[in-house]
Amino acid sequence: MSQTTTRRQVLKTATAAGTLAAISAPHIAKAQAGNNDTIKVGIIGCGGRGTGAITQALNADANTKLWAAGDAFQDRLDSCLSNIASFEDRAKVPAERQFTGIDCYQGVLDSGVDVVILTAPPGFRPEHIAAAVDKGVHMFIEKPMAVDPAGLRAVLDSVKKAKEKNLTIQNGFCWRFHPAVKEAYGKILSGEYGRVNAVYGTYLAGPVRPLPNDAKKPSGMSMVEWQVANWINFDWLSGGPLVEQAIHTTDKVAWAMNDAIPIAAVGNGGKIARTDPGNVYDHTNVTYEYADNVFCHVAQRQIQGVHTEVIDRVTCDDATVIGPGRCYAKDHKGKMIWRSQPKPGEEQNMYQVEHNELFAALRAGKRIDGGEHMINSTAHALLGAFAAQTGKRITWDELWNSELDLAPEGLTFKDDFEPQPLPIPGKFSLA
Repeated sequence: MSQTTTRRQVLKTATAAGTLAAISAPHIAKAQAGNNDTIKVGIIGCGGRGTGAITQALNADANTKLWAAGDAFQDRLDSCLSNIASFEDRAKVPAERQFTGIDCYQGVLDSGVDVVILTAPPGFRPEHIAAAVDKGVHMFIEKPMAVDPAGLRAVLDSVKKAKEKNLTIQNGFCWRFHPAVKEAYGKILSGEYGRVNAVYGTYLAGPVRPLPNDAKKPSGMSMVEWQVANWINFDWLSGGPLVEQAIHTTDKVAWAMNDAIPIAAVGNGGKIARTDPGNVYDHTNVTYEYADNVFCHVAQRQIQGVHTEVIDRVTCDDATVIGPGRCYAKDHKGKMIWRSQPKPGEEQNMYQVEHNELFAALRAGKRIDGGEHMINSTAHALLGAFAAQTGKRITWDELWNSELDLAPEGLTFKDDFEPQPLPIPGKFSLA
């Protein structure tokens, strides 16, 4: 892991708070011209999301080929390759280009790939992004991009370098690629319904792969290996449910606010239903404070047997826009004034659209610059999570100035690293 820039090295040079004082939407800029040659795609992180992403990459362009694959565990790599076997020769990866272990990313990037899909546990994302930029490889980066302020600043540094190298960054904030949702937020941002006055977004769901309540590390397995195998249960690997899953909701809050920077956030949360040995919350509620007296609220929950919904309600002067999926708008008397309608022939799978746009841009010699957007949206989620965990009002500047780093550098499967205890509001500090 020492072959690339570490997060602590990055902290010495990265710009501090206020760097993202002006965030623009992702745009396409000029880059290296493409042609019909084979595009060699690598994947780092072969779980469910990674398998889906490589499937979409292979569907997006007939001349893409999975060139190299890496995962911490061989069985997950094998499962991924088995699930995409229908692509035949385009998905056959010889043993010498299959890599396992925490350092698998190095082998993938050294294999000569043109594009890499980064879908490993997000705690490793800053390091993988830095390594890909160092190698000059275009990237599809799944959300979130970091799980702590140290990682966030490391990614910011990498995004600057990627821009200097003319590298494409496509991010995995998938709802921004959904046709109906894009249309709805286009109406919001155009001012068709007047000023945005408030947003209420929910991500109320059941638990995602929780450890059993009595789970213990198997003998013969280090603590690090066990945690990576169950990464979604540990904050240094996943960031917790608000950051790992409900970040889609905080991203849509940011979108509704035209990617403006929030002043601060206040939140609460905890772990009340789950009793497993992980250290992530099962519920979080956050209120984001923006300029001009606008407050936006996010309610997140992962608890079994309760009401579930994923809904965004953007209240404007003249209407409330409701989504995602089949989006619609109602006036304040409840009358339906607009409903999205799929356009004939338009791709509706937002995950596929991400990759269609990525590979079309590469073929056209254009650059997708999704880096600043993904940093801003990741910071939104982290701001909310740490506001809840500390129990304090956390400002944007306090987040960016924090030295918090949830894991030491250079961990291996031989290590017995113990994560921090479950954060207790009033005691946990965003140091």
